[in-house]
Amino acid sequence: MAMLQFISSGIPRVAVPSTIHCDHLIEAQVGGDKDLARAKDINKEVYKFLSTAGAKYGVGFWKPGSGIIHQIILENYAFPGVLLIGTDSHTVNGGGLGGLCIGVGGADAVDVMADIPWELKCPNVIGVHLTGKLSGWTSSKDVILKVADILTVKGGTGAIVEYYGPGVDSISCTGMGTICNMGAEIGATTSVFPYNKRMKDYLSATNRKDIAEAADQNKDLLTGDSGAKYDQVIEINLSELEP
Repeated sequence: MAMLQFISSGIPRVAVPSTIHCDHLIEAQVGGDKDLARAKDINKEVYKFLSTAGAKYGVGFWKPGSGIIHQIILENYAFPGVLLIGTDSHTVNGGGLGGLCIGVGGADAVDVMADIPWELKCPNVIGVHLTGKLSGWTSSKDVILKVADILTVKGGTGAIVEYYGPGVDSISCTGMGTICNMGAEIGATTSVFPYNKRMKDYLSATNRKDIAEAADQNKDLLTGDSGAKYDQVIEINLSELEP
């Protein structure tokens, strides 16, 4: 629908880098290979339309079988300081790499693609202060489950959740991505972590060392201001957190 709307605008090419992902059309039934083959057959026309429309209007196309969008974003598109708009609620995964990655409706995405200002109500900012460090069987998932326990499924509505504090460094980059990804379950607009060494290592591991070097030079812009005021603060001691 977003591509049909964009085509009807009469604009020859998208105004910002844009990509199409279609793995949500693959239904899990038998196993990976057979399910993929079945999806390609059933959705043949849809895939053909998306790939050719993408080619015509300058939109990248990730063909079926490329992988879930959460990982594609983290491994290819998210980086510290980026503002990324996506039509998947779990676009927010990119907050694990210090980006402000927000899931929106298709019409909002079309606005961005057509160079129309994207607007949202100014969000509150909930600060989650992490101390201690993860240990034993405790994982990043337990951090967001603790936040969800405190805020409930609606407690993050209309807010951006910003994690900070010395405990952040004990969480891997993909772990931070998991926490941001599940922020959708508390209704948060998005979640974000400050740039740190774990992100630097991940960027290097995914062939983006140049971005890591640029982030190092601008670290003060990619971490919270000292004494920043939050609308609400949650304290979590990771050393005391249990699975």
